[in-house]
Amino acid sequence: MNELANPINPSARQHAQNLLDFIDSSPSPWHAVSTVENSLGKHGFSRLFEGETWRLQPGGKYYVIRDGSSIIFFTCGTKLLHQSGFRILGAHTDSPGLRVKPQVAKPTDQFIRLGVEIYGGPILATFTDRDLSLAGRVTHRAGKAPHGINTQLVHFQKPLVRLPNLAIHMNRMVNDEGLRLDKQQEIPLLFSISDNENPDLGQFHGLLAEKLKIEPNDILSWDLNVFDTQKGTFYGQHEEFLTNSQLDNLASCHAALTAFMSDNASNPDSTILCAFFDHEEIGSESIKGADGSFLPDVLERISLCLESDVEGYKQALANSFLISADMAHAYHPNFASAYEPNHKVLVNSGPVIKVNANHRYTSETVSEAMFIRYCEQADVPWQKYTHRTNIPCGSTIGPMTSARLGIRSVDVGNPMWAMHSVRESAGVLDHLSMIDVLTCFFAA
Repeated sequence: MNELANPINPSARQHAQNLLDFIDSSPSPWHAVSTVENSLGKHGFSRLFEGETWRLQPGGKYYVIRDGSSIIFFTCGTKLLHQSGFRILGAHTDSPGLRVKPQVAKPTDQFIRLGVEIYGGPILATFTDRDLSLAGRVTHRAGKAPHGINTQLVHFQKPLVRLPNLAIHMNRMVNDEGLRLDKQQEIPLLFSISDNENPDLGQFHGLLAEKLKIEPNDILSWDLNVFDTQKGTFYGQHEEFLTNSQLDNLASCHAALTAFMSDNASNPDSTILCAFFDHEEIGSESIKGADGSFLPDVLERISLCLESDVEGYKQALANSFLISADMAHAYHPNFASAYEPNHKVLVNSGPVIKVNANHRYTSETVSEAMFIRYCEQADVPWQKYTHRTNIPCGSTIGPMTSARLGIRSVDVGNPMWAMHSVRESAGVLDHLSMIDVLTCFFAA
């Protein structure tokens, strides 16, 4: 029997491995921004601070971070901004999951469980029986720091907590009715055996303090994300698929970052910009969300620094284009009835243009055509997706960002399976295709 040719070229494989490494180093939105910042530093980007005066130069490369988990980075174009406008890529750093509550659950029958709150809309059943741990940020007292506090990132790489399933002997209908978890009573995570001399919160504070090399009593607050410690990997006959947590939407962030750093996008005519927001999964209405002031503030300051003219800023917006990049629902042959029959988008068949008549996605005839032209320039296939009519459609940062700024926009993304599971999967070829399209977008 002749062995089938491997359809995955080495370049696609390497970019996919880079994506898996990017996700594995980014177990929380704060770590995702830190990972992006490290890459920007290696490529000569300078950090700007919102509380300081900005001085920008044509061709200059800059970035700004808001509250640790949203980041905007940009390269100033060589042409007049009011004529060339902005080329903007929007994505998000957060993923649905579980967050640790301010107070750890009290000991229960000699066990300590961590109280967690549901963040966004995860598939809760996928968190059971996984090797889970914690990552995020901790704020503590620091006498000489501003306001007397300091914030540090924390990442426990070993499995630390778990959500064990109930045995089928006590839940006989689980395979017929599905696993249902009471969100208050049944999702606290098993953490430890109670130490009578240092119970509940004291044990947890001690763990954090030891990791951060501070005193337990100095801990003031935290934002801690529950994540799956299993590394990303490939699967399939030719390893043509990849799987990891947080593909939605760190895959879009990584594709955009890679395209932005390519040599083809190093000296753009237009000012090119990536905006990676936190809080997309909970509606984006926050100080650092896409429905907040972060992107408008940055765009206006860029315009005023380069041209010092409000009229010019409005002209620049009118001449701008936004790609909202978020993952798309790939057709799953086991659940054919969940999809619109004439809009089945397939894994490893190219980026997806997402269309919705009620404008849950921003794509419209002109912006669709513009993205198709980028695909043609990059010589990659493209697909169109619309949601099944009798199932409510989700949304993205696209509609709110486009409406707030008055910028033409298209919603796109790579196809994936198991969106909002703790273990999602997608196609190896698609990731390189998206990188190639976005490279054409930034270089145009």
